[in-house]
Parts: sequence; C-alpha cells; structure tokens
Amino acid sequence: MEALTHFFVGLHIVGIGALLGGFMTQMKAMGAGEARIVPAMLHGALTMLVTGVALVGLNEADDQTVDHVKIGVKLAVLVVVLALVYVKRDEEKVPAPVFGTIGLLTVANIFIATMWT
Repeated sequence: MEALTHFFVGLHIVGIGALLGGFMTQMKAMGAGEARIVPAMLHGALTMLVTGVALVGLNEADDQTVDHVKIGVKLAVLVVVLALVYVKRDEEKVPAPVFGTIGLLTVANIFIATMWT
C-alpha cells in the first residue's frame, strides 16, 4: 500500500508541475496581454484532481489520519483553478487578471499542502 501511495504522490507532483509549468511559460505573454491556457495546464489540473482523490482514498483505507478540512480547502481551490482553466482553454487571449488568478491559486494550493500542519 505504501508503494502505491508513493506512486500517486509522484503523479500528483507531476500534475502540479504541469499546471505551474504551463502557467510559467505564459507569464511573459501575460504581461503583454496575450496569455493563453496551454493543454498542460488542463491536464495537470485534472491529474491533480484524480491523484488527490486517490491519495485520500488510499490514506483512509490504510487507517491513516486525514485532515478533511485541509483536503476540503485544497479541493475547493483546485476546483476553482480547474473551472477557470476549462472555461478559458479555447480562448486566444485570457485576460491577465484571470490568468494571474490561476497562477496565484496554484501557488496557494502548494503552500496549503506544504505548510498546513
């Protein structure tokens, strides 16, 4: 069970890397008002959602303590990010405030994961 959990943690990190990396590649374009949602951002957010749910299930099945409030907050932030990415994925130009919100919420989710104890 532990190996499976580590596998899903790795996939979860790959998802956050894809989401944040996609955002970072568009930061210069965001300054020019021409940022767009790249496919890596959508796939990264979906990977985070699926692996996050799997990790909660694996931890619950292994009788480990799960902070449901923390998971709920992380899920809420991710759902907002996923909704923004999904809705704006086909637009040629995403407004800078919307694109910046996606990046800010992504970074906030990382800090919630690592600093909330």
